[in-house]
Amino acid sequence: MEPKDFHILVACEYSGTVRDAFAKRGFQAVSCDILPTESPGYHIQGDALYALALRDWDLVIAHPPCTYLTVTGNKWYKPEYATRFPTRVQDREAAVDFFMQFTKARRFAIENPVGIMSTRWRKPDQIIHPYHFGDPHSKATCLWLKDLPLLNPTQVVEPQWKVYKDGRRDPLWHFESMRLPPHERMKVRSKTFQGIADAMAKQWGDHLLST
Repeated sequence: MEPKDFHILVACEYSGTVRDAFAKRGFQAVSCDILPTESPGYHIQGDALYALALRDWDLVIAHPPCTYLTVTGNKWYKPEYATRFPTRVQDREAAVDFFMQFTKARRFAIENPVGIMSTRWRKPDQIIHPYHFGDPHSKATCLWLKDLPLLNPTQVVEPQWKVYKDGRRDPLWHFESMRLPPHERMKVRSKTFQGIADAMAKQWGDHLLST
């Protein structure tokens, strides 16, 4: 079979980074998000679960929103914040359910930061960083996989840090994103780094072609 024979859904992606990496290799890749795509390409603007149900995709790569799933937000669930965030618990349960919908695909990769799905569902198959794939940044990224191989590092480089006077350090990309308006900051923090996208397209694309 040829790359054009495989249909790939990249859910919850508006940047087009992963979609375009697969498209460059000839795969029929489609991105989907409630936002319009930032680069030319096949894109469904709307509910990702609608796109998921459109066909029996050969591969689904999903980036469900992590706002209510990441462990960094656990403090907001304490009783003292109940008045300030009255729907937080319900929002988390809805986020868990949304995440789990993608596990129904016959072949999938679900990406998220370190969060509650490690205990609510199962531990990720691997945790990667952009600096494993040529981008000098630290960002722990969990991958839950079905019928896909683990990603092998392609180019390990030294990550860049912002070091504070007290010795604490923050990934430089994360530090610089804090200067952006909230909407732009969200975009930067959710975008897949190019090295990871290229590795997905090459390694998982080769896996599809070999099946």
